[in-house]
Amino acid sequence: MKLSKLILENKEFKLPSLGYAFDALQPYIDSETMKEHFSKHFKGYVNKLNDALKGKKKVNGDILEVLKNIKSYDDKVRNNAGGVFNHEIYFKLITPDGSKAPVGNLKKDILEKFGDFGKFKDEFTEAGLGRFGSGWSWLTLTNNGLKIHSTPNQDNPLMSYSEIKGIPVIGMDVWEHAYYLKHKSKRGDYIKDFFKVLNWDKAEEIYQKAKN
Repeated sequence: MKLSKLILENKEFKLPSLGYAFDALQPYIDSETMKEHFSKHFKGYVNKLNDALKGKKKVNGDILEVLKNIKSYDDKVRNNAGGVFNHEIYFKLITPDGSKAPVGNLKKDILEKFGDFGKFKDEFTEAGLGRFGSGWSWLTLTNNGLKIHSTPNQDNPLMSYSEIKGIPVIGMDVWEHAYYLKHKSKRGDYIKDFFKVLNWDKAEEIYQKAKN
């Protein structure tokens, strides 16, 4: 299974294409935040991961190979590999197009697990609000079905460090760099706006790959 598209001929990780303009998610996510987040933070993780992997085992640009064996690497690789993967899934999930409500099997399984979509949003929001400091909120497919949880820093459920392990279906960045220019300290307002740009067609696509 390949959730990542970062497989390059030169066997280095490179910044993927965003696929839309920086101002395409306004008014929910402003263009300045998108530009800083994508072109500086995401790009920075890519560059630092390449630097951190110099002289180490060749992974042929496969981020999943790095994450699968994360405990064999140092914290520089851990932080930047997590940053690369987490931001790739994040920017694939927030788009100006696609369904803005759950669809397909993911919708069915969310309703079965959480009772209704409102309860799902409340629990997902609480995971984001409850994460002290920087980190991520996740909807993850585990061996026991869908679970909502959070991870610190740039960890994710593919890593052996995570308390909840599985395949991430939805990842929401709750580092301040994801929202502070527009939403200031109001993380809750950012989370509300995150749901307004979340592409549920893409989430369903990821979910189907995760289940296969």
